[in-house]
Amino acid sequence: MKQRFTLAISMMVLACFAFVGLAQKKEEGENVIKVLILDGQNNHKWKETTPILQQIYGTNDKFVVEVSTSPDEKGTEAEWDAWRPEFSKYDVVVSNYNGQMWPGEVRAAFVDFVENGGGFVVVHAADNAFSMWPEYNEMIGLGGWGGRNEKSGPYVYYKDGELVVDRSEGPGGNHGPQREFIVTKRADDHPITAGMTSDWLHTKDELYDKLRGPAKNMTVLATALSEKTHRDEPMLMALTYGEGRVFHTTLGHIDYSMQCRGFYDTMLRGTEWAATNSVTIEWSEDFPTKDKTTPITAAEKVAE
Repeated sequence: MKQRFTLAISMMVLACFAFVGLAQKKEEGENVIKVLILDGQNNHKWKETTPILQQIYGTNDKFVVEVSTSPDEKGTEAEWDAWRPEFSKYDVVVSNYNGQMWPGEVRAAFVDFVENGGGFVVVHAADNAFSMWPEYNEMIGLGGWGGRNEKSGPYVYYKDGELVVDRSEGPGGNHGPQREFIVTKRADDHPITAGMTSDWLHTKDELYDKLRGPAKNMTVLATALSEKTHRDEPMLMALTYGEGRVFHTTLGHIDYSMQCRGFYDTMLRGTEWAATNSVTIEWSEDFPTKDKTTPITAAEKVAE
């Protein structure tokens, strides 16, 4: 009898531990950041860069990722009618898209998502998209190409250490040859860049310059000196749109441009902020210095 009683107590204890374990797993699941990457069209090689973005989020267990790929340039009306990303299922949307205008129903759903608190992350050429969509341009702050000009909004840059809002005439969007360049922190007190090295060397990439747009509710987080304009052009930005938060990175031209520790860390921290309004992800110990960039190793790529 005593053995049966002891066995029953043991089973009850095990059941309690199992219940606690399940509760902890549920709680962890509820705290996971759900990410949706959008691609399908881009003047850049999205089929190569979307997997890198997935790898980046795969390095941190805070994130779970899904991808929604739009129809391509030859997509039929029926295919576009069937493409309806369910934004409300996610905490943050990451755009790796630059192409045809989304259907009106998708645009309306996306504006509603961000305006009501959804996070949005803009990667490189995604800021070339939708020059004629006012809400999108307000979300991203600055953009390039697509016929953007002084009617789109001012240029924004740093000159002699001061933020400049330049309303002069001219086209929006330009870059020089790909190269390594130094990224300079401009916001010590923002959650994304708090604790970031003041100056760090980014790997070979396109350095966007002459971006222009509404620039509302925008904080320039980091800049880089353009050889074309001789100005410190925005590289990382944080914005608000309604109740939503937007992280905008102009970095990440192609796969090798993304395979840099600086890109990894800023993407992870920027995405967490856009989704939650706080940042808990630490900077990597091998974050680049002013004199040395930190490429992602082949072993890490396999592990991811």
